[in-house]
Amino acid sequence: MASIHLSGCGILAAHQIEAMAAAGLIRPDEPFAPGQIQPASLDLRLSARAWRMRASFLPGLGRTVAQCIKNVSLHEIDLSKGAVLETGCVYVAELMESLALPPEIAAAANPKSSTGRIDVFTRVITDYSREFDLIEAGYTGRLYAEISPRTFPILARAGARLSQVRFRQGHARLDDAGHAALHAREKLVTSAEPSIQGGVAVSVDLSGFGGTSLIGYRAKRHTGLIDVDKLAAHDVLDFWEPIHARGDLVLDPGEFYILASKEAVRVPPDHAAEMTPFDPLVGEFRVHYAGFFDPGFGAAEAGGAGSRAVLEVRSHDVPFILEDGQIVGRLVYEKMAELPKMLYGAGLSSNYQAQGLKLSKHFRAPD
Repeated sequence: MASIHLSGCGILAAHQIEAMAAAGLIRPDEPFAPGQIQPASLDLRLSARAWRMRASFLPGLGRTVAQCIKNVSLHEIDLSKGAVLETGCVYVAELMESLALPPEIAAAANPKSSTGRIDVFTRVITDYSREFDLIEAGYTGRLYAEISPRTFPILARAGARLSQVRFRQGHARLDDAGHAALHAREKLVTSAEPSIQGGVAVSVDLSGFGGTSLIGYRAKRHTGLIDVDKLAAHDVLDFWEPIHARGDLVLDPGEFYILASKEAVRVPPDHAAEMTPFDPLVGEFRVHYAGFFDPGFGAAEAGGAGSRAVLEVRSHDVPFILEDGQIVGRLVYEKMAELPKMLYGAGLSSNYQAQGLKLSKHFRAPD
């Protein structure tokens, strides 16, 4: 393993991720695919091996993921030619990427935006871990993804990218004063005076998009398969029921909704952001499985002026009424360790730059 010095405190940029791979700190089973390294994150690829599990699990201290798979799996699945992952089931897949992190570098994972928008719940697991998606500084070992399709069955194969990981050196998360100063400089959201308390507040738009009364989509049940590797391959109306403005929206328990923020969101080039889970004291619902916003999202210099945050919403045990303009989440910003050499949407195959209300890349609009 080559020696490496990564300057700066914060989220590592794409060129720093490339340097980590060159130094053997990231160890892919196969060379990186085109576009796999994003401005502030690395997409993680499924390997050919997965397992249908009896239950979700965390290894905890003293156990590897492989030991847990041996004890809790029902059967092994070959993903080399593709396999169907059914709703309501829990799977664990080996990932092609493994890590050998130095003591000063930690990492955090999240579902990719396209994964969250089809209600596929993914979490990254490491050996000896006591928390999902958090990779301790200095970790050396394989990575695994827990996969649980909630609404649609999916067709997945080796090489599919369902999760992404960010690497972090030191502490760079902004406090409330830092968020206020950054908003004053960059106008992070289009609200005149946004609520800043543990992040910048984002509210839901139930007034209609594109000059129509359309406010979102509710997922249908008992649909066909979604092939996670195919773009614009599925008709919207085969999987989604459009929702039109009525003033408010009742979230039914167990149903999955795609909505969008009222505010346009901006992530300046020297920062990254994450949508945090909303405070359950304010409402029994969950927003945004896929929480990463890359540098340049919504930024005019990257062709994204006016980008909304798409909200993946699920109510918990009781019906809940959302009203237009209600706060549904908060964006937490972190400094980049170095200024990225590429921005989200600037010459990249970025699917959601300048988005309004937008479903995942797997769907084509109805004729």
